[in-house]
Amino acid sequence: MKRLMRWAAYAFGAFDLPLLALLVLLALLGLVLMHSAVGGFDMRFTEQTRNYIVAFLFLWVAALVPPPVMVRLAPWVYLVGLALLLAVMLFGETSKGATRWLNIGIARIQPSEMMKIAVPLMLAWCFHKSPSGVRLLDFFVATILLLLPFGLIVLQPDLGTALLVFTAGFCVIYFAGLPFWLLVPAAVLLSTGLGALVYFQDYICDADVSWILLHDYQKYRICTLLDPSSDPLGKGFHTIQSMIAVGSGGIFGKGYMMGTQTHLDFIPERTTDFIFAVFAEEFGLYGGIMLLVLYLLLIIRGLAIAGAAKTQFGRLFAGAMAMMFFVYVFVNIGMVTGMLPVVGVPLPFMSYGGSALLTLGVACGMLMSIRRYRPMQI
Repeated sequence: MKRLMRWAAYAFGAFDLPLLALLVLLALLGLVLMHSAVGGFDMRFTEQTRNYIVAFLFLWVAALVPPPVMVRLAPWVYLVGLALLLAVMLFGETSKGATRWLNIGIARIQPSEMMKIAVPLMLAWCFHKSPSGVRLLDFFVATILLLLPFGLIVLQPDLGTALLVFTAGFCVIYFAGLPFWLLVPAAVLLSTGLGALVYFQDYICDADVSWILLHDYQKYRICTLLDPSSDPLGKGFHTIQSMIAVGSGGIFGKGYMMGTQTHLDFIPERTTDFIFAVFAEEFGLYGGIMLLVLYLLLIIRGLAIAGAAKTQFGRLFAGAMAMMFFVYVFVNIGMVTGMLPVVGVPLPFMSYGGSALLTLGVACGMLMSIRRYRPMQI
């Protein structure tokens, strides 16, 4: 009996209560929003409920895995993920012009999802194992380890997932002490590129001009961002309709299940990438601010766990996960409100889908494990 009680105390003690409370609030709000987006209790609502349950179970399991075990598994998880990405290129299934899925017999998986965790896990391991402090060579090795999966995911093509993987990995490198002077050339190049894009918009967005480094659909997404009215019934339809929904919600919103853009089917992908447009239309500016506050508290809790972590590995990985949540929210709301191009990034714990929800659940479970861990004192 005492052994059972000790096991129960260990199992349930794995949860970080502030983080768990935020996740429960987001999950309940997500189910309420999904009910409105689908117009009732249809199959998608049932499947999303199942997705939340599965994600919670994986969160619980991840929370019980101590960081030393994560450190030992990190290289193997990374190598398996890299091998699966290569397998996608060779044997992957294509859908809607993208080859992102791999059929392993019992299920169809998307290996790029696991790299959101595998890449920062590997980079945190790399800096954790670095002898005699972090050296410039370590940053070079970490950059190679980051660019390999990033390039493979871009080739699928899946720019949204590649962006999240890159951001999570880059945050590990930055938190490890990346010299600021190495960021200056990249910042100058990015600023120059954005300025040139805006200045030469009319020329480079011409249908006869080909962008060598991007696919045509990616080119049209960027050009549509610069001028959505250039193709209001085609490439710009998603952005225009979501902006109308967000704006029509006003200060207080139209009310639960009263959104006209939503229920008259003007918002495309309203249960997945554009679910924030549904929320903003029905709950307005005040509701949107409250949702952002919940996300802000989630990110702050992740950073607090990172700051209190007892190991270099824990600090780097937890910090990267917290910033990944930030990028999820920033990119999704940015594309829904017309500030960023549509790249297919879901809204965390809100958008319909099992893969992203499972990844986020595992990430939160690992945060809880890092928060709980205390190295043995000899």
